[in-house]
Amino acid sequence: MTAKETKKLEANIKEAAKVLSQSALNVALTGAGISVESGIPDFRSPGGLWERYDIMEYGSISAFRNNPEKVWKMLAEIGDTIKDAKPNRAHKGVGQIEQIGLLHTVITQNIDNLHQEGGTTNVIEYHGNFKTLSCLACARTYGIEKVDSEMPPKCTCGEILKPDIIFFGEAIPPEALRDSYELASSCGGLLVIGTSAQVTPANTIPGIAKQAGAGIIEINVEPTHLTTLVTDIFLPGKAGEIVPKLVDAAKELVSQ
Repeated sequence: MTAKETKKLEANIKEAAKVLSQSALNVALTGAGISVESGIPDFRSPGGLWERYDIMEYGSISAFRNNPEKVWKMLAEIGDTIKDAKPNRAHKGVGQIEQIGLLHTVITQNIDNLHQEGGTTNVIEYHGNFKTLSCLACARTYGIEKVDSEMPPKCTCGEILKPDIIFFGEAIPPEALRDSYELASSCGGLLVIGTSAQVTPANTIPGIAKQAGAGIIEINVEPTHLTTLVTDIFLPGKAGEIVPKLVDAAKELVSQ
């Protein structure tokens, strides 16, 4: 990055902090990109999970119900990646923005629980959470550590457990949709981090917020289709580097 580009980025970070500080309600929309620095790859990327496993054969709820042992061969790979992952500077930074009163809710497409572990208390999870498991037969619940004790993990009733994630063929929780749409339509600032928002329903959130008059702040390594369509302030770079700088700028404004 040239000196000119660095100066422009710094100015844009300050402008982004100003947008957040002047809004009564801010929301963040996050995707796989915010967790890459925690060692969790984007499952949709080249060489990722969905390139190596057929989605309907391994990722659908019907596949799990029909042959959970087979599906757990793929789920075990996700579990190995997620169970020891720790929140990075971006997750912690988002938590700090909430703590200083400039962020109301995080809407995430991720299943890794890292926002909560990073300090964010109000999280809407579109695709569920892999760090807990449930029994479809008797509804008992377990932590992800159950995966280490047996494979596939089983309930005390004998049934194979399902991670609390949304499989293809399952509906996103209606309360998650309702709350996220209400927030998007009433927020003054939307912080988009680590997602190009191409997957429904996350792809509707930036447009809803924009139509409601919100300032759209996008943090991504590369420009996305959002950058030209709805983004007001684009902050290029890794989330773990940009978010802490945004936190510092926001704290400076709040303290004034």
